[in-house]
Amino acid sequence: QVQLVESGGGSVQAGGSLKLSCAASSGTDEIRSIAWFRRPPGKEREGVATISTRTATSYYSDSVKSRFTISQDNAKKLVYLHVSGLKPEDTAIYYCAATLGEWWLLRRGPLIDDEYAYWGQGTQVAVSS
Repeated sequence: QVQLVESGGGSVQAGGSLKLSCAASSGTDEIRSIAWFRRPPGKEREGVATISTRTATSYYSDSVKSRFTISQDNAKKLVYLHVSGLKPEDTAIYYCAATLGEWWLLRRGPLIDDEYAYWGQGTQVAVSS
């Protein structure tokens, strides 16, 4: 059973940055894509970025494309989300999720949460104006 643990969240002022980490363990050899999702207060969860663990090819939602960067350290089994230029509307619980398929082959799309079977508990990001 794949286990994912997020860290790195916190409270920052608008314009600031954070580096979120997702540590994967158990059964990681089968994982092909790891994504970051977020759930803003009172809103539905949305996908922000995903990365192929084999090729490091990534995909972003339009809302974060110029400000967020997803990367990985396969040796350490870590996936990062560097978030910069933070805005109050980026306030959310950020989750990492994993799937056994390459994100470009996921039937319903690269950032659809139903395509990801394994989830972490989340890390809170709060952005003040």
